[in-house]
Amino acid sequence: MPRRLDLAIGDWNRVSPKYVVVVIVGTLVSGVVASAGATFFWLVARWEWGWILLAAVIVIAVISLIIAPRRARSIGYRMRDDDLLFRRGIMFQRFVSVPYGRMQLIDINRGPVGRVLGLADLKFVTAAASTGVIIPGLPEPVAAELRDRLVELAESRRAGL
Repeated sequence: MPRRLDLAIGDWNRVSPKYVVVVIVGTLVSGVVASAGATFFWLVARWEWGWILLAAVIVIAVISLIIAPRRARSIGYRMRDDDLLFRRGIMFQRFVSVPYGRMQLIDINRGPVGRVLGLADLKFVTAAASTGVIIPGLPEPVAAELRDRLVELAESRRAGL
């Protein structure tokens, strides 16, 4: 009988609390760009319903800013014996299990806001195109240490295949 994925056992590693700033800045930038587009349609292109679009953009941006801290807290990862388990999402939760032996590339990315805050994103590439696991908001030393540990585990597991 196949073993069920037990998500409650063990401690989840969380992203840095400073990651909330990255989410808020991204939401603000997106909101400003979308608001500028809606304002253009309303005032320059003379679309009568442009003000409704602008109001919708503002409401969505405000709601996104309100839930930003909870979204950041919902992200976590856990290293298990044979795989790395990743989770994210508030309403629609996503759990991804990445076997160590399937990891082909582990990459560290740093955006401008994350770089200022000392944060990095860890990206995993596997043979499956749909995996797409990115652990955002890790402190740079933690990201480098985790990358090195995962590369070591991946090499040892691939050698055993």
